[in-house]
Amino acid sequence: MQRLSHAEIARIIENGLPGTGMPAFRSLGHSDINGVITYLRTLQGAKKTVKLPGDAKRGETIFFRKAGCSGCHMIGGKGGFIASDLSGYARSHAVEQTRTAIISPSPGNRKPLMVTATMRGGEKYVGRILNEDNFSLQLQTLDGTFHFLLKADSEMLTFSSQTAMHMDYASTLSPNELDDVVSYLMSVSNPNAAGTPTKVEEEE
Repeated sequence: MQRLSHAEIARIIENGLPGTGMPAFRSLGHSDINGVITYLRTLQGAKKTVKLPGDAKRGETIFFRKAGCSGCHMIGGKGGFIASDLSGYARSHAVEQTRTAIISPSPGNRKPLMVTATMRGGEKYVGRILNEDNFSLQLQTLDGTFHFLLKADSEMLTFSSQTAMHMDYASTLSPNELDDVVSYLMSVSNPNAAGTPTKVEEEE
């Protein structure tokens, strides 16, 4: 696979290889196919070093402070529980995909992701939905605590399909700061990027 071009690998993923057990993945979009190819290149060691668009150390500070990403996301064992763990995110996503996910987060599936539960006793819970049926609701609040609530005990349930990302990072972070955050995610996800200088040139 090292000798195949990006376009050739993309065609294999999309159309499969008849007679080899490799199925077609025509349902994958262009960005997802690019992500798979990036991941395959990482596994095969085609990239000796990973080119960082910014400063990973500054990106770590932004992630945990100014941007507040760690309030919801965990990375490297630190951070919140309410959203996905980003420790390995950049391992299967290219630079532009990672940047786009920050400034234009996908709403994901159409099912509600978050809920605000106001109980008859006055308690209020805001968190990520883990499980739900006609009678009960299981959620995880921002501090990582799990709660099992009976719907009959609730006064109001407000569901939202929005992601936990609440900031407009395209306007609150400068282009350089976005590059720094992307670099931090890449450095954590890929050991070849860890400890590298601010910008690393990709080897041919």
